[in-house]
Amino acid sequence: MFVSPWLMGLIFLGIVPLLFGIVISLTNYDGTNMENLKLAGGNGLANYARVFQDPGVGTSFKQTLLWGSLNLPLWMIISFVLALILNQDVQGKGFFRTLYYLPTIIPAVGAVSAWKILLGQNNGLFNEIISIFQPGTALGWLTTYSLQSLTMVAVWSGVGSAMIIFLAGLQNIPDELVDAAKIDGANNWQVIRHITFPLMTPVIFFVLIQGLIGSFQQIVFPLILARENQFAPPKGIFLYMIYVYQQIFQAQRFGYGIALLWVLTILVAALILIVFWSQKFWVYQGDNNPTGDN
Repeated sequence: MFVSPWLMGLIFLGIVPLLFGIVISLTNYDGTNMENLKLAGGNGLANYARVFQDPGVGTSFKQTLLWGSLNLPLWMIISFVLALILNQDVQGKGFFRTLYYLPTIIPAVGAVSAWKILLGQNNGLFNEIISIFQPGTALGWLTTYSLQSLTMVAVWSGVGSAMIIFLAGLQNIPDELVDAAKIDGANNWQVIRHITFPLMTPVIFFVLIQGLIGSFQQIVFPLILARENQFAPPKGIFLYMIYVYQQIFQAQRFGYGIALLWVLTILVAALILIVFWSQKFWVYQGDNNPTGDN
């Protein structure tokens, strides 16, 4: 009885939409033809077959991999370094923790709109600063360097959330271990390398999983960055989810668009399983060693 509200939510807001999505992905549904709905290609698999023949899928997926390989390491490294610094007994650390976390709670539309003012080609602050040293600079931050700009916005917006998670992990490391290492003559780098980092690997693993999933789901930032281009981002930020958006909301291919999402779900799930399998080689599991060989 007490779990019935949760159970109802799980069924009607979780399981039913998933099943409905699977059914729609097998059809020619375009948003208006419910009365004439039929299986795509006659057997329902035409949408999925088309995924592997569509050049737009390959282009957008490769760009998503490139975006993830650039954004994810930067986001994790910067967040981890900030957490290390703010875990020290420094003056004003509470203020700086709040300052670095603030971008996380700023709405995406407002945050990206502000960044577009900074990144504008003609009157943007970045180009104005560069023009002091190189007069007449008009770099296309939102076109030519759109991938780099998207990375800056995403890292700035998300660094606070990962920093808080890393900070929580750092504060759970026993001070006795650090003090014992320093008594034995270990310097700060040796403490980080041999104590802090191994004990933080479970937290790093958790943040890595979050980051991998988020990298493949990114859609809001590139859409807003390319708003003047009528939701047609430049090649640098033509991510997989952007292509899905175009297929569903511009081309009205709902069945095909949902098939694209299911293919992405399977690929991401396979990648996550590989990462879970790899944790036995590098994630600290307990009493004996970081590789988990008990």
